[in-house]
Amino acid sequence: MTNTTNIQEFMSWAEISPEELPGIKALQHRKKVSFVRAALMNGCIDCKDYVRFFSEKLKIPVVDPSGFTVSEAIQRIVPRGLCRTYNCYPFYKRDNSLFLAMAEPDNILAVDDIRFMTGLEPVVHACDPDSLLRCLARDQDHGKGEDWQGLEEALADMGELDIGYQTQEEEVSDETSLLQEASHTPVVKMVNLIIMDAIRKKASDIHIEAYEKNFRVRYRLDGVLREAMRPPVTMKAAIVSRLKIMASLNIAEKRLPQDGRIKVLTLKGQEAEFRVSILPTLFGEKIVMRFLDKSALQMDLGLLGIDEAILKAIQGVIAKPFGMFLVTGPTGSGKTTTLYSALMELNKDGVNIQTVEDPVEFSLSGVNQVQVNEQIGLTFSASLRSFLRQDPDIILVGEIRDRETAQIAVKAALTGHLVFSTLHTNDAPSTVSRLLNMGVEGFLLASAVSGVLAQRLARRLCPACKRKTGLTFEMIGKLSLQEEEIDESAAVFEPVGCPQCNHSGYKGRLGIYEMLVITPEIQDLILKEGTEPEIRGTALKQGMQTLRQNALKKFKAGQISYQEVLRITA
Repeated sequence: MTNTTNIQEFMSWAEISPEELPGIKALQHRKKVSFVRAALMNGCIDCKDYVRFFSEKLKIPVVDPSGFTVSEAIQRIVPRGLCRTYNCYPFYKRDNSLFLAMAEPDNILAVDDIRFMTGLEPVVHACDPDSLLRCLARDQDHGKGEDWQGLEEALADMGELDIGYQTQEEEVSDETSLLQEASHTPVVKMVNLIIMDAIRKKASDIHIEAYEKNFRVRYRLDGVLREAMRPPVTMKAAIVSRLKIMASLNIAEKRLPQDGRIKVLTLKGQEAEFRVSILPTLFGEKIVMRFLDKSALQMDLGLLGIDEAILKAIQGVIAKPFGMFLVTGPTGSGKTTTLYSALMELNKDGVNIQTVEDPVEFSLSGVNQVQVNEQIGLTFSASLRSFLRQDPDIILVGEIRDRETAQIAVKAALTGHLVFSTLHTNDAPSTVSRLLNMGVEGFLLASAVSGVLAQRLARRLCPACKRKTGLTFEMIGKLSLQEEEIDESAAVFEPVGCPQCNHSGYKGRLGIYEMLVITPEIQDLILKEGTEPEIRGTALKQGMQTLRQNALKKFKAGQISYQEVLRITA
């Protein structure tokens, strides 16, 4: 531990003779306590002198914590194990301040750790060590804080975490115990707690953001960002450096974006990876960590909550021996999950499946996956050219980003291959216009594309606390419902909030889908380079359900709120 007390200063103040020095130092070494505490234990000073010295030196008050009646909520702010380790006792909280009785109030490392672990500012008071021990023993006897027997038990539901470092090329075998590292420095503890807290709350992303006067951590929970904590600005550079080390990135490089991975393993058999993206901003580097949770990945189209009619349309498209199936939507809308599920439905012994992705998010058994590396020329288009010489049956292109990739993918679909890919467009009909704008000829596009699926992810209402309500005039107006769409008997619910959903009113997500099947009529429109409204109008006449219509269907079924319908659909 780090104590700021000067030994000579204390010996002069306490009038300790040089002859007593060896005995105090021997006791200090044997008991692993501070010099002042050893002097007390050796009988060179009494308890009154002990607390009076710290009060005068540090200009702090003296308290007797044994006389306090402290609520269990205050006691739980600092784990009992840390209270014993750092000889402290929380007895009061006001606003952002945590009042602490400390037997060694000059232990600056303990004060820093408590500040970082709690997010509160410690207000330190000196106290008699015996009084402190009585308080901790009393709490133990009363059964309070039994689930806080130190950091390890506080995180017992997570198991013991090991962190290994994985680059895009290889996985490093030597893994370091997270719980062992947690005792080293406040920065390491902070980073580890951020990661564990995100896993525990099932966050899909961690955003660590630097601004001019503050520094914050946000989690994306069920598709919406929420602020989790605000570490001190002084920790900004240290936290970024720590994460770079864990992701095997260049600590010295602060001018260019970097990408890496962090692998997390638990002794309970859980395994997860974080994809790390670092971007230089005006006031420092922003880090976004995508949680690649394999345990939550559904590899079955039938389990994705797709409506039966849309599911049959998708299965009809991917059952063809050639053609192109496109999935479109914003980042984080579940496109990769849908494509992986479609691949696994077709993944048989007699099929050669090859993918090119940036990045490869999950390893699929029986699928040949290629990671894009533009620095060495391994691009989407270069990989696709090589794929065509590898006798593939099914090709997945992670994303069509440019004209060259689009043209090669279309030609592959026209030469006997089934091609899957993604695009960033607002809906299914606009995907056709996007490819035409990229330079793909209409006559090729009409023959190549078999179907386009647009999708979003909506937050599902928490089943434990959602509250039934009627269809109000406000809902009808904001949703722009037509008369035939108004169903007063619909099972409409609104979010409330409870402990099961972290008081958000939502728990989990479900997909909202729009499936455009390229029929002969739509092929004719593409050949004539028809406009987006023309393609949409024809598709609607043929029975296509729009994203808004699909969302309204799930709203009326009581699965999502009307606020979610407005948030994810136009």
